[in-house]
Amino acid sequence: MSTPVFVLGGYQTDFAKVWSRHGEDLSDMTRQACLGALEASGVEASAVQTIHVGNAFGELQRQQAHLGALVAQVVPELWGVPAMRHEGACASSSLAVLTAMAEIEAGRYDCALVLGVEEFKNLPGDQASINQNAAAWQGREDIACTFMWPAAFGLLAQEYEARYGLNRKYLNRIAELNYASARRNPLAQTRKWQFEERSFTDDDTANPVIEPGTRRQDCGQITDGACALVLASPRWAEQHLRRHGRPLAGTPYISGWGHRNAGLRLKDKLERSRGAPYVFPHVRQAIEEAWRRAGVSGIDSISGIETHDCFTTTEYMAIDHFGLTLPGQSWQALEEGAVEQGGRCPVNMSGGLIGCGHPVGATGTRMLLDAAKQVSHQAGAMQIEGASRVQTLNIGGSCATVASFVVERWA
Repeated sequence: MSTPVFVLGGYQTDFAKVWSRHGEDLSDMTRQACLGALEASGVEASAVQTIHVGNAFGELQRQQAHLGALVAQVVPELWGVPAMRHEGACASSSLAVLTAMAEIEAGRYDCALVLGVEEFKNLPGDQASINQNAAAWQGREDIACTFMWPAAFGLLAQEYEARYGLNRKYLNRIAELNYASARRNPLAQTRKWQFEERSFTDDDTANPVIEPGTRRQDCGQITDGACALVLASPRWAEQHLRRHGRPLAGTPYISGWGHRNAGLRLKDKLERSRGAPYVFPHVRQAIEEAWRRAGVSGIDSISGIETHDCFTTTEYMAIDHFGLTLPGQSWQALEEGAVEQGGRCPVNMSGGLIGCGHPVGATGTRMLLDAAKQVSHQAGAMQIEGASRVQTLNIGGSCATVASFVVERWA
């Protein structure tokens, strides 16, 4: 990348909070996250030159669209600032980040506010589940099921089983690790949840089947939440930090990015990769693009990963697509403890989507904020010792939209 983009600060709401129970909604999340990000970065609202909002289901969950303009409505200090909304299912706020970065790199603007926001708990769970099906190819997925996404990612488990063999104990281990990490995260949805020993086994009572290939603990936690970031060009970041008596050195920045898309339908993606080393070649391409732009050779240069684990199968897929193992051999990284805290490349120290929670439109920005905290050594109990470079992987739908970022600290 010719122009690094700095992360001056960010703010995540408490993912355990159900906003509608407090008489609050999407607009209140938006205000809290935006003001929190400005405060955390020390940036005045008057300095923000462009705003980008990631959200997937505002129209369906709250009958609220036009979310770019919502920011100025609830934060009047931002009245008049150019703003737009982006939708890419679970990767919505990563698309918002990519667009903000493009504006900064092009020289249009120097300081951007990027928000990811989603509200799910205002409607009954079965209705929210139906709404999420909009991220699939409606009526054309050819998957007989009650719950689309547990069924779709159950098919991914079956695909791994058919191609390489799959022992479910490793999916259970992913869930166990992510819930354990979430207990160290003060903003995680599940930080206070309790489990019994059988919860991370194939016990049909403690961990029942939701759809073929997917059990209860395999599932990420759909929740309410927002996360906002302040991004800036090098020149602007340096001037801003100098005014606050701080050096640019040590500041987190996005050094590389990758972005790929495939079609909506899951079975088409699986069929297209027959005979290929990776189940999702375009996911691997996005990861490699981020490495190339960051100027690194591969996974050995990465201190840790924040990856999309909407289901345990998604993280299992990510492990081999990142190159922690050969294709189909993700179990080896789990067997040797490579992805655990203290391992050679810890994964999802935040708890991931399974443990931290998955407010769909906010997940991309949340991953980036946690990556920035890691490389600036401000991750508290979640800290990866000596972290210098962290990578994210955010997907929308059944890996239809894929975005990956490399975040490191300025030398």
